[in-house]
Amino acid sequence: MTRLMPDTLVMAERNLVRLPRSPDLLIGFTVQPIMFVLLFAYVFGGAIETPGYDSYIDFLIPGIIAQNIAFGGFVTALGLAEDMSKGLIDRFRSLPTARASVLAGRTLADVVTNTTAILVLLATGLIIGFSFEAGVGEILAGFGLLLLLGFAFSWVFALIGLSVSTPEAANGIGFTLIFPITFISSAFVPVASMPDGLRQVAEANPVSVVVDALRSLWLGSPADANILLAVGWCLAITAIFAPLAVRKYRRANAR
Repeated sequence: MTRLMPDTLVMAERNLVRLPRSPDLLIGFTVQPIMFVLLFAYVFGGAIETPGYDSYIDFLIPGIIAQNIAFGGFVTALGLAEDMSKGLIDRFRSLPTARASVLAGRTLADVVTNTTAILVLLATGLIIGFSFEAGVGEILAGFGLLLLLGFAFSWVFALIGLSVSTPEAANGIGFTLIFPITFISSAFVPVASMPDGLRQVAEANPVSVVVDALRSLWLGSPADANILLAVGWCLAITAIFAPLAVRKYRRANAR
């Protein structure tokens, strides 16, 4: 335990220093989110009604930031799958390091990259017309909620990365599992516009709960948002998937 924190920081640094050398990964945190914001705001926005909001951009920005943060753990899934396939995890085991630091370092690095993505998306939103209707405390609380969501989904992607044999499989499986969760939610359209059955699923979706809580914090949303429930969902996802990922990691190393 005395080595866990310093080893985790070393592993996190290892994962971050490669980003400037991998332009394709940087595009995923910068250019691609901006493209999605502009696409939804100006191509689809005119056709979507959002009662209670001044514009679709105000409705969109909290949702699309939450969606991007949920996908932020893709780097963890791809990185772990690559390390496993190359035998790098076995090399880490031969070093005097805390074994938990490998996964903890990955998820900690995701917090840094998610922070970058949030700042880029907020800047884009402010440029195209988004505005906060909240104080500094509520803004920071929303920021923290997003990081908590990203941290929770990083463990989901960690489990995916440890469960597949190649980075390509991690990409395909991760996208297939997470894509419906983020789109069958209140991130892009009001759930009231969805048909029966799908609407109930969207209302119970943890992404919807987090997005509604974020709109409540940043915009004073008229929606019935439960901020404590949003935090509870993030903690529950972490509590479920973190032990599963650690267990999978130990079993993979035991083979």
